[in-house]
Amino acid sequence: MEEIGIRVNKYLSAAGVCSRREADRQVAAGNVWIENQPAQIGSRVLPGQQVYYQGRPVEPEEERILLAVNKPKGIVCTAEKREEHNIIDYLHYPKRIYPIGRLDKQSEGLLLMTNEGGFVNKIMRSGNCHEKEYLVTVNKTVTDRFLHGLAGGVPILGTVTRKCLVERTGQKAFRMVLTQGMNRQIRRMCEYFGYRVVSLKRVRIMNIHLGSLAPGQYRMVEPQELECLEQLLQGSSDETVRLENGGGKGYGSIESI
Repeated sequence: MEEIGIRVNKYLSAAGVCSRREADRQVAAGNVWIENQPAQIGSRVLPGQQVYYQGRPVEPEEERILLAVNKPKGIVCTAEKREEHNIIDYLHYPKRIYPIGRLDKQSEGLLLMTNEGGFVNKIMRSGNCHEKEYLVTVNKTVTDRFLHGLAGGVPILGTVTRKCLVERTGQKAFRMVLTQGMNRQIRRMCEYFGYRVVSLKRVRIMNIHLGSLAPGQYRMVEPQELECLEQLLQGSSDETVRLENGGGKGYGSIESI
């Protein structure tokens, strides 16, 4: 029998209130109501029903927002207001949006931000194997042995990283394309071989490129980019992302490269 309505956690995520995981926590805390009844984990919102979050009505977000942001060093990819340098306050965007994944505080480059939870889960879920590209500078000369080691998989955080594309771009620099995101993955991979990352910039997420965006600037993802992205995401799981190996605060975040 076909289920009617939408799960309350998905409803809150689609409305831009919070991630599905956070919605489940808020439901368990009694902060979410459907009509005049407190919601339960797994409750479904039927057409025409009103949902309340912390006593205020929730309205579905009709406008889809997807921003490409050049995150500068020193800014933290979290919606947590207690973090002084959080990305939300830094951007001052007029509508509620969340970061898709993370770059650690000392890294810079492309960060996608959205009001739609489905994007978060489909892009960031490790099992979907979507590409993210980085430019890395290290503290000493890049050798063939080092590059081959990175590409072949590195034992960190109790597992071995997936094989990846690595290409030298300078005496102390290389390009890396990953399909997963673990806590400080690139930095830990380099440290395993005795290298220290000096600079780390993400320049691409799937088909979205950083381009000429200056640090701190953002732009709307173009319609043709969005169309291509949606095609690439076809067949991707949108199950709620689980934090991997100590991934940090943020909306559906598993990544802290």
